[in-house]
Amino acid sequence: MPSRTSSAVLSNTPRVASSTLLVAGLIAAITVVAYLPALQGGLIWDDDAHVTRPELRSTEGLYRIWFDLGATQQYYPLLHSAFWLQHKLWGDRPIGYHVVNLALHLFAAGLVFVVVRLLLIERHAAWAESAALITAAVFALHPVHVESVAWITEQKNTLSAVFYLAAMLIYLRFDATRRVGPYALATGFFVLGLLTKTVTATLPAALLVIFWWKNGRLSMRRDGWPLMPWFALGAAAGLFTAWVEHDLIGAKGAAFELNAAERFLLAGRVVWFYLSKLFWPADLVFIYPRWSVDAADWRQWLYPITLIVLFIVLAARSRKNRAPLAGLLFFVGSLFPVLGFLNVYPFLFSYVADHFQYLPSLGVLMLVGTALAAGLSRMASPLPRLAVVLVLCAALASLTYRQSSMYRDVRTLYETTIARNPSAWMAFNNLGVVLKGEGHIDEAMDHYRRAIELRPAYPEAWSNLGVALSESGRYEEAIAAHRESLRIRSANPEALSNLATALSRAGRHSEAIDAMQQALQYDPRNAALHRNLGVTLHAAGRTADAVAAYRRSLELHPEQPEVRAQMELALAASQSPEQAIVSYQRILKDDPTNAQAHFNLAVLLANIGQSQEAIRHYEQVVVLHPDHLEARTNLATLLARSGRVSEAIPHFEKAAQLGSGRVEMHMNLAVAYASAERFADAMASAAKARELAQAVGPPEVVARIDEWIADCRRREMSTKGR
Repeated sequence: MPSRTSSAVLSNTPRVASSTLLVAGLIAAITVVAYLPALQGGLIWDDDAHVTRPELRSTEGLYRIWFDLGATQQYYPLLHSAFWLQHKLWGDRPIGYHVVNLALHLFAAGLVFVVVRLLLIERHAAWAESAALITAAVFALHPVHVESVAWITEQKNTLSAVFYLAAMLIYLRFDATRRVGPYALATGFFVLGLLTKTVTATLPAALLVIFWWKNGRLSMRRDGWPLMPWFALGAAAGLFTAWVEHDLIGAKGAAFELNAAERFLLAGRVVWFYLSKLFWPADLVFIYPRWSVDAADWRQWLYPITLIVLFIVLAARSRKNRAPLAGLLFFVGSLFPVLGFLNVYPFLFSYVADHFQYLPSLGVLMLVGTALAAGLSRMASPLPRLAVVLVLCAALASLTYRQSSMYRDVRTLYETTIARNPSAWMAFNNLGVVLKGEGHIDEAMDHYRRAIELRPAYPEAWSNLGVALSESGRYEEAIAAHRESLRIRSANPEALSNLATALSRAGRHSEAIDAMQQALQYDPRNAALHRNLGVTLHAAGRTADAVAAYRRSLELHPEQPEVRAQMELALAASQSPEQAIVSYQRILKDDPTNAQAHFNLAVLLANIGQSQEAIRHYEQVVVLHPDHLEARTNLATLLARSGRVSEAIPHFEKAAQLGSGRVEMHMNLAVAYASAERFADAMASAAKARELAQAVGPPEVVARIDEWIADCRRREMSTKGR
């Protein structure tokens, strides 16, 4: 039986050859090039929940990251502290986070080299360095790791990997020296890993696998007892994270209800899936199709059965070579938290994700690196060996470059995901958000509806559809969509806030205020909700209460200049019309781009008969905010009343486009067209209004529109007869 690595062996470990360092530097450069497309990427999916939110950017926010369970999406306080620090350095600019993620990945690959070299140097001194270099290179360049490196959220993977590998390396040195110092330092790194991502809890089991591989047996006294505190820490962290996933994040309900047999089937399939992607990384996708697990389907039993057979075969051969069994044990053991025996929230979308095998892949990659190095060692000349390694790196780099190109912008990511997985309802919803942000609101609604078709009980899609409908002026439909979202998930402050906005725009102010106050009951320290309450109260004419809400928002998050501006507007609105006009003029002198001040001032000026001045301020509003529906409508109305119908029509047209679901918008345009004797256009616009009225309006509205169209037709005939 081989003896343990001794302190003498460690102290006499050969230095890394200069040629190896040169090749390692080349591999690092290739890795950077392979990830260049991803470095240009922005925020995706839940990145905005990880890049420090406004209310957590203060020193008090840092305290909340550690001691308030609901402050961050997951309780990984060291990770969110790292994000907090990074936000101090480069704010919301994604490039900084991407560079850190890539740097951590490269550092982790460097630690992989050191750990693998240390493990092999005693056994295979001739090619240990080559095996370590190949393993580290494949880890750095494998396309299955792109998701972990290109997705800002997954900095928890790259950062925890550094702590995990550092703890492993130092513990291996403790195992040789049995000194307290290395043990304490290794334990410290292990705890840091747990505070970054709980998957590092598998490290003590991984170390036992390594000791068995090295020595052929395990000693409870030497191997087991020193790791018992680690197992206890890992178990506590794992149970706590499982509770957070279930109770706080929502990994529960029908989508997670699997019986024991189904979980067994799922685990077998998950392992084979990840193995297949390691050896054949084709068709990698951000969201994979979610399998249907069915114990009645005999074919699904093949996955766990063949995996068990593989374990038996490798166990039978372990007397001659323990490495394959050790590698598989490391791989499967490290995957255990995501095999399906425990509920994790991403299972809602898919049972597998590339980032889940970031650390587990090391068990297989070390086998590959060792086997390839052993084969290359038979070549007499070093140049062919180097050529093989570089060709392998080039092939992996090409695949990684292609995969990281998916992450160059959020639209590309979701479009690629949908192309490769048409059932990805979350991608349809998120692409809808992107399209809406680009101004393609109708196309966005089509994507929200497609997401709802794929998953009817999808509260986020219903809420997003409601927001889009509200911004299109279809308030009643928007309210219905928001209520459906809340029926699915009632404790949703964001959905309640969106409902309040739609109710307020529909003139149902008391209901809107109730909805906003209910949202604040769920999240009383949310500065954005207090701001939205202020907006809702302001719209209801309760300016004093609006000011109080704005002040509370600023207490929670002082760095909100837009809220200070809104508070000034509310204070101005609480004055007499004459005083308000002076206040708005003062606000505009300090900030000529304040669209809301221009709008409020225009309303006051129009009310006292100063139409031309009002028109000038409405024009400023639509320059600053082209999609401001009320400003467009009021401007067009004033222009028409001033006899400037030809100038009014483009604004009525834009208003009809923005408020495409509102009868009055199309009728306003019809009247303007008729005034300009464009009767065909007038009747077409009125016909659209009639169509909408039939769907949502009372019969008398339809009758009045019919009368108007008939009168318009008579006027057209009269004009032709002149």
